[in-house]
Amino acid sequence: METTRQSTGEAVERAGEKVERVKAGAHEAVDRAAEVTHRAAEVIGEKSDQVMDAQERLMEHAREYVRENPVTSLGIALGSGFILSRLMGHR
Repeated sequence: METTRQSTGEAVERAGEKVERVKAGAHEAVDRAAEVTHRAAEVIGEKSDQVMDAQERLMEHAREYVRENPVTSLGIALGSGFILSRLMGHR
């Protein structure tokens, strides 16, 4: 009977050690995932800033073009509107 208690105690101890190892591994995995997610969010934020800057530059170039070429710009706008209305009208 003593041997059974001893082997049961050892089994419980081994199971507890395994649970602790699994728990530690899970914590490490969560920490790594959080770190990767944080880095990805930083990169996305940087890229978003770059896209916003590019958009602002593009808008400024478009404004300059319209100021320098008002008649051509009006023709482009009218032509684009006509083409879009024809494409949308056939649906």
